[in-house]
Amino acid sequence: MEAIVEAGRDAVNLLRELVRIPSISKEEAARSEYISAYLNSRGVAHKRLANNIIAYSQNYNPELPVLMLNSHIDTVKPVTSYTFNPFNPPHSDTHIYGLGSNDAGGSLVSLIHTFIHLHRRELGFNLMLALSCEEEISGPNGMDLIVANYKDVDMAIIGEPTGMRAAIAERGLLVLDGTAHGKSGHAARNEGINSLYIAIDDINILRNYRFGKISPRMGEVKLTVTQIEAGSQHNVIPETCRFVVDIRPTEQYTNSEILDLLQSEVKSELKARSLTNKSSATPLDSPLIRCAERLGIEQYTSPTTSDWMRIPFAGLKMGPGDSSRSHRADEYILVEEVTEGVKKYIEFIENI
Repeated sequence: MEAIVEAGRDAVNLLRELVRIPSISKEEAARSEYISAYLNSRGVAHKRLANNIIAYSQNYNPELPVLMLNSHIDTVKPVTSYTFNPFNPPHSDTHIYGLGSNDAGGSLVSLIHTFIHLHRRELGFNLMLALSCEEEISGPNGMDLIVANYKDVDMAIIGEPTGMRAAIAERGLLVLDGTAHGKSGHAARNEGINSLYIAIDDINILRNYRFGKISPRMGEVKLTVTQIEAGSQHNVIPETCRFVVDIRPTEQYTNSEILDLLQSEVKSELKARSLTNKSSATPLDSPLIRCAERLGIEQYTSPTTSDWMRIPFAGLKMGPGDSSRSHRADEYILVEEVTEGVKKYIEFIENI
């Protein structure tokens, strides 16, 4: 028990150091180097793949399944309303302040020290520590690169701030750019074809559209039109009107299916910014679900996306912190949340 307490203290101290190292997406090299040196100091053999870090159990057995422990080392850019320097935060005995402390620094350091604590143990499966970059921008050099190079993974714990609840499903993300095409003309002479009116009709169709298949975990696919732009001046009929649709898919549809269904309903041209941000759901017969049930861990559906959407194997999202603190000024995580995170991760893995 004392070893777990010590692991929690070490995780807190590591996070206090990491928040001082800027690691905005695509600029993670310095933090990756620091973590690499830290693992070396703890006797953990590992490899770097771009700015990602990969380590396996000391006694890796190719006959056994592999459990990936993943969190991301990158952060968003700091917002301007911080009341302190996000890379030189004030010290507190109860809080760890700083950019990325909550998303997902708490999960990151808790999983690092969970791995350090367990990686020499015989667990009946192998552990893989996978610390990814470019998560916040769904970049090609993060989890996609890891999955392309490491094919032996069977399941994963994705470290994100969930209050150590088990997210057994998360919605995907599909952003569509809509373009309504009309014909310009003089407004006073009622000439042309008003693309704005076409877009308004299509937006109304989208607003009232209902997808037939409803997820038992996530409910209906959520669709919201969030932006619209048209016109060059007051007396010219706009020949083009552009709008943006934010869609949060469920596991009942692929992103391509959603795009095809909506395109068949509207006159405007719809184009997806990406079709890869899929929804995720833990299989009901997964050892991850069974373990959460045995330990009485609350299960829920997450409204936010993560690297979970990039993996082709079973996953579960769980980590210390609170998602509502993410991407906001004066970000923080509680010290006790980090220490409890280490304790509960270890308990969870030992019970799989």
